Amino acid sequence: MKKKIYKSYAAFFAALLLTTACDSKLDVKPTQSIDESVALSTSRDVEVTLIGCYDGLQDSDVYGGGFQYSSELLGNSDELLFGGTFQNLLEMNNKQITTANVTALATWRDSYITINRCNNVLSALDIVDEDKRQRIEGEAKFIRGSLFFDLVRLYAKTWGDGDNAANPGIPLVLKPTRIITDADKVPRNSVAEVYAQVLSDLTEAKALLPEVNDVNINYANKYAAAAQLSRVYLMQSNFAASRDEANEVIESDKYKLAPTFSSLFYTFLRNGGANPAEYIFSMIVTQQDGVNDMNTFFGTQISGIPGTSGRGDIRIAARHRALYEAGDERGAFFLTPTNNTFTQKHLDTYGNVLQFRLAEMYLTRAESNFRLGTSVGATPLADINLIRTRAKLPAATTVTLASILKERHLELAFEGHMLHDLKRNKANVGSLPYNSPKLILPIPQREIDVNPKLVQNEGYN
Repeated sequence: MKKKIYKSYAAFFAALLLTTACDSKLDVKPTQSIDESVALSTSRDVEVTLIGCYDGLQDSDVYGGGFQYSSELLGNSDELLFGGTFQNLLEMNNKQITTANVTALATWRDSYITINRCNNVLSALDIVDEDKRQRIEGEAKFIRGSLFFDLVRLYAKTWGDGDNAANPGIPLVLKPTRIITDADKVPRNSVAEVYAQVLSDLTEAKALLPEVNDVNINYANKYAAAAQLSRVYLMQSNFAASRDEANEVIESDKYKLAPTFSSLFYTFLRNGGANPAEYIFSMIVTQQDGVNDMNTFFGTQISGIPGTSGRGDIRIAARHRALYEAGDERGAFFLTPTNNTFTQKHLDTYGNVLQFRLAEMYLTRAESNFRLGTSVGATPLADINLIRTRAKLPAATTVTLASILKERHLELAFEGHMLHDLKRNKANVGSLPYNSPKLILPIPQREIDVNPKLVQNEGYN
C-alpha cells in the first residue's frame, strides 16, 4: 500500500519546461529533448528545482520513512514483532533479503533521483541570483551529502569493517544525468571515497547555510548540517569531531528540549503541524502533501484518538518494554488497543517525519565525551541526567558506556537508529555478527542488469 500524493513540484517544472521550450503554440518541442540551457535558464528555474530536491527527500522510500524503518527492521532481533503481509518488509525483518526486494530498489532509485536533482541545481549556480546563491548551494549539498551517507550505511559494509579504501560503497554521481549513455554506467566508489564526499558536501553545506532559513523555516540550516555531521563522525568513531558538532548545535541555543517526552510527537494532532522546539530537521507532512511511512507501518488506528492510522504491521515486543525502569515516561508511551502493542511515536497520520532532534545531540555529546574522558560542553553525567529527568526518572549518580548507550537506545527507539548504532558498536543482531552480509541491502537487481560495472554485495546471487 502506498499513499498517492500530488507532486506540485513535478507538475510545475513540467509546465515550466513546456512553456519555456516553445516560441509559439505551433513550435512545441518534446520535454525529453529540451536543452538544459532552456530547462534551467533563470534563477527561478533553479529555485523550483531545489523545491524538487526537498520533494524527493520527503519521498516515502527516502526520508519519509524508508531509511528509518529499514534500519529498525534490519537491526531488530527480539524487540519488534512483524505481523504484516508485505514481502519486502518481512524479508528485512527475517534477514532473508532478495535482490528483487522492492524497498531496496525504491530507496536506491528514489535517492538517486533526488541526488540528480541536486546535481542539476549545483550545475546551474551561476544563474542563481547572487543573494540566494550561497544558501541554495548549501541546501543542495546538504541533501546530496545526507543521501550519500544513508545509502552507504545501508548498501555497503559499515565503516571500519575491513579496508574502507577497498570495500565497495555506492556510486558517487556528482554531475547531472539527463540522457543515459555508457559513460553514465559507473562503478561503485569505495566506502572511504563515499565518506570523504559526504564530509565534503556536509562541511561545505554547513559553511554556506544560514543559522535560520528564512525562505522556509523547515528547510535545512547550518545546524541541520552540523547534526548530520555529528552522525557521520560518530559512525566513523571520530568522537572528538562528533562531540564538537553536537556541542555546536546545543550551544547555539536555537533548540530546546521539550518539557515532556510525550509532547515531542503527534505534531499534527496536537501541534497543528508545527515542529516542537526540540526538532532540528524533519520531513513536513500535511493533508495536501507528504507521506509518513513510519506511520504507515508502525501506526494503527486508535478508536479513542481521531486522526490516528496505520497498517499496524510493526508491533512492540515485551522484550523491549521490559528495558524501561519503573516510572520512565518513555516506557508508558505505548498503546495496546487489542492484543498488539504499538509505539505512540508514529500514530499521527500527518505527523512530521523526524530526522534530528536535540536529545540526540546531548546523547552523542555524552557518549563522545565519555569515550574521550572529556567534558566539552558538560559532563556525560550532566547530559544523561537531562534526558533521564525529562523522562521522569531520578538523576543517575554515575554513568558507564553501557548506561549511556542504553539511554540512547530507549530515548531514540523506533526513530531509525537501531541498525547503525549496533553496527558502529560492533554488536550482534540476534545471532548475526554486526558485519554479517545479511545486514546489508543488496544492490537492486535492476541496477545490476543495466549497469555491468556494478558489483553485487556479498551473499547475493
